[in-house]
Amino acid sequence: MGNKGSILVVLHQEHSSPGRVGQLLAASGFHLDIRRPPLGDPLPETLAAHRGAVVFGGPMSANDPDEFVKRETDWLAVPLAEDKPFLGICLGAQMLVNHLGGHVGGREDGGVEIGWYPIDATQDGSALMDWPQMVYQFHREGFSLPSGATLLASAEAYPNQAFRYGRNAWGIQFHAELTRVMMQRWVVKGAHRFVLPGAQAGRDHLSGRMLWDMQLRHWLGNFLGLIFEDRSPRQEPHTTVHTVASSMPVRRGDEPS
Repeated sequence: MGNKGSILVVLHQEHSSPGRVGQLLAASGFHLDIRRPPLGDPLPETLAAHRGAVVFGGPMSANDPDEFVKRETDWLAVPLAEDKPFLGICLGAQMLVNHLGGHVGGREDGGVEIGWYPIDATQDGSALMDWPQMVYQFHREGFSLPSGATLLASAEAYPNQAFRYGRNAWGIQFHAELTRVMMQRWVVKGAHRFVLPGAQAGRDHLSGRMLWDMQLRHWLGNFLGLIFEDRSPRQEPHTTVHTVASSMPVRRGDEPS
């Protein structure tokens, strides 16, 4: 498959991976230009040489005072001004919300989403594509819907799960990018967070993957095609899934450090 151009990939830890997002983009013919701002990597002054950008999650908060957090948040003016496709995942979405004047913060009751949780597409979201019924989450903070943004998917504990701003800026709270190995690593490194209100036990992360990951992966491929290739996903009927019996009472935006 021919080279379709370069995608800027922004990661936040030394050993972080773009996971399935990277795999699917590379398989579609894109080159991945990986930058890690916390380790000193610069961000480009323009995306003229890139098809678009993806900013991933991390254990830090979009509200942290670190220099790179402010630098990344301010840098989002570049894809917005140039109307280049942009996807923010978890922390990346929260940075976009802050850049657009929204609010990022945790629930007053301390509730989190760590594990598998249901989401519901809005009317606008359903008009774009089919959405997964269950998604994988790992966050202690959520975000408000920025002024002018369109809500695409919602959930009970954190109502704003996916949104679109303008033509080319997208944000999602959940994680569709995890490979099996990545999830196993997160379950081990993030086990101390499973005692937080609403978090699920590690075994339910892995058993839930067996039930729901195929649908989530299928959605991700369609979603990336929509954002970076202007491909309209083929509408397909939803698949009925069953819930896992687990501690599911259902934000710091969070990838295990």
